[in-house]
Amino acid sequence: MTDEFGAEYAAVLLRDLALTEFGDRTGEVALADGEEPKAIWLAICKAQAVPKARWTGLNKKPKDRHAD
Repeated sequence: MTDEFGAEYAAVLLRDLALTEFGDRTGEVALADGEEPKAIWLAICKAQAVPKARWTGLNKKPKDRHAD
């Protein structure tokens, strides 16, 4: 989140952004409830209109699901 939004704004999003995928819980509450961090990250990406090319992180490519 820091790479995408900067440390301060990432903290605000995690604390304050209600995520519909998690029953309008914030990322912070969802994490505390045991939800998967990756699922929370993807929900934040969708809510903030982050381009899909950046959903895997800065300068990272999606893993090939068909590779051994």
